[in-house]
Amino acid sequence: MQLERFLEALASDRPTPGGGSASALAGALSASLVAMVAGLSCKGRGVQTREMREIRKKALAIRERLTRAIEEDAGSYEAVLKAFRLPREGERERLYRSRSIQRAYQGATVTPQKVCELSLRLLEFSKILLARGNRNAFSDTGVAAYLADTAMGGGVLNIRINLGSIRDKTFRREKERAIRDLSKKRDRLIAAIRKEIQKSFQLGC
Repeated sequence: MQLERFLEALASDRPTPGGGSASALAGALSASLVAMVAGLSCKGRGVQTREMREIRKKALAIRERLTRAIEEDAGSYEAVLKAFRLPREGERERLYRSRSIQRAYQGATVTPQKVCELSLRLLEFSKILLARGNRNAFSDTGVAAYLADTAMGGGVLNIRINLGSIRDKTFRREKERAIRDLSKKRDRLIAAIRKEIQKSFQLGC
C-alpha cells in the first residue's frame, strides 16, 4: 500500500488499519534510518566498516518484515471481527463462534510480538550507531531509536489489549512473560540511548 493511501485508510472511520499497523510502520521507518546511517558509516575495509555493513543488511531485512507486518496486523484484527460476525443460533454455532473468537484474539498477538522483537533489534543497532556511527547523521540515529521505541511501545500495548479477551491462562502467562522480558530490555536500551544523546549534546555533536 502506498504511503498516502495507507494514511488515508488510517484516518478513515474503519477499524483497520489501526494502531498495530501504525506501530509496524514506525518500526519500518526506524529500520530505514538505521540502514541509511549504517551505510553512511562505512569507511574503507576495516572492522568497523564490516560491522556497519552487517547492521545495514540486517536493518533492511527488518524493514522488509515490518513492512509486511503493517498489513498483517490489520488482517489479524479483521479475523477477530469476522469471528464475531459468525452465527450463534444454536449451541453448536455458539461454541464454534466462541472458539473462533479465542483463536482470532490469540492470532492477533503474533504480529505485535514480532514488531516488539524486531524493534528491540533496531534499538540495539541505534545504540551502536550512536556510539560508532557517522556523527553527521547523529540526529537521524536518534530519530531511528525513538521510532523503534514507539513501535515497541505500540506492540506491547496491542498484545496486552488482546490478552484481556483471551481465556487461556497458560497462553496469557506465556505472553505476559514475553512482554516483561522484552520490556526490561527495552527500558535498559532506551535509557542508555537517551544518556548517549544527552552526553553528546553536552559535549557538542
